[in-house]
Amino acid sequence: PPRPPKANPRTRQRPEEARFDPGTGTLQPAARSRGGDFFYHFHYNLHYMPPIWGRWIVSLCAMFMLVAIISGIITHKKIFADFFTFRGGKGQRSWLDAHNGLSVLGLPFHLMITYTGLVTLMLMLMPWGADLALRTPEQEAALRAQISQFRPPGTAAAERAPLARIDRLVQQAADRWGAEGVDRISITHPGRSNARISISRADRGRVSESPQYLLFDGVSGELLEARDQVRPAAETRGVLVALHTGRFADLWIRWIYLLLGLAGTAMIGSGLVLWTVKRRARLPDPERPYFGFRLVEKLNIATIAGLPVAMSAFLWGSRLLPPQLPARTDWEAHLFFIVWGLMALHAQLRPPRRAWIEQFALAALLLTGLALLDAFGSGPRLLESLGHCDWGFAGFDLSLLALAALMAAMAWRTAHHPGPKKAAKAHARPASAQAARTSLKPTVAAEGAVTEQGTAQAAPPAMHPARTAEQPPSINPRPSAAP
Repeated sequence: PPRPPKANPRTRQRPEEARFDPGTGTLQPAARSRGGDFFYHFHYNLHYMPPIWGRWIVSLCAMFMLVAIISGIITHKKIFADFFTFRGGKGQRSWLDAHNGLSVLGLPFHLMITYTGLVTLMLMLMPWGADLALRTPEQEAALRAQISQFRPPGTAAAERAPLARIDRLVQQAADRWGAEGVDRISITHPGRSNARISISRADRGRVSESPQYLLFDGVSGELLEARDQVRPAAETRGVLVALHTGRFADLWIRWIYLLLGLAGTAMIGSGLVLWTVKRRARLPDPERPYFGFRLVEKLNIATIAGLPVAMSAFLWGSRLLPPQLPARTDWEAHLFFIVWGLMALHAQLRPPRRAWIEQFALAALLLTGLALLDAFGSGPRLLESLGHCDWGFAGFDLSLLALAALMAAMAWRTAHHPGPKKAAKAHARPASAQAARTSLKPTVAAEGAVTEQGTAQAAPPAMHPARTAEQPPSINPRPSAAP
């Protein structure tokens, strides 16, 4: 039978959201800032475009990254030997050793996070199997129930009815999953006779994001459905998605995720820098590179050094933009991209060396200022957070200071690096001195020798034990130099 047309996602009504105080039940004001949600959605939806376009772009990049990782494992024959090799103080060789070490250190994590990211969007990337297998709305609903607890709300009934007591339903879920197991309450058609209340199980403590929930009648409170497990294929998908999001992890595993992610960032950044350094040495005129090389070099600066500046500007905006500003959360994102664009323009206008130093130094100043603003501002202060062991706030501010120190160290190292011109002169001096010493040594020729004072002397006949009668010495037709 022909399949019914699917609903247009652009015209689908978005559910309303609100926050309530769990102790008093009072409605809380909307958040003034997007905070980390902006970066979370930006990493797979991008911005200033329909989310589906952003997901396709990110998915294509993830596919290329997966191919690069697998092909790199195959072609890199000394992958584990390079991991245990680091030669410090060797300039470019040290950077290459660090690049190889960071690549191997996080290799399993990078492979996992890339593949599982594609798995989360597999129905968008490869929908043909589901399109052929699911021919009816009932089959589609069965698949949706295996991978998500969302259900189309349908049409609200005309008859009104009071809503059941939610606290009793939450207690049933807590008895089933534990006090920490309840995560979300979803209500459809409240105040109507066909109201439904869904209570979801939290992802904490289980390495899976397969849907587990209890569905109640919103009027009588009767349990209509208990979803405690899904089929093996759906459970496999739930495990892979959980590995990607990491919501199951405790504090220490989240720190491991963070450090391995930073290692991947350092791997990519060092690879971009090494590429430009090696290519510059091979140019006919390193001081006047062609347009393509200059473009890549400038984009590297805007990406590696400019992005931390833009992220710091976003955090400054979340603290300093007026609360009454219309579309305040949108302006936080606008500020992020405006500053990032300015950093790209700055990299184009300044010499590469100065652009690296200035953008790293600016990032260090902004990050340090953020920590100071948090320490002496009106919000939770650093010393108070440390005194109360509130590591959520204290850890964030301490991380800002650590990143500021890293940015300052990068600016200092770049400023004190000899640079291509000085490095070339430094290499040229020993070579010229060695050539001068070599030219002063006496050289022996077949006909004669030249002394250090430049006078010619007759040389004794050279002995060649390896020559035989069948190989007579060659005769030079030119006359010997007379003393």
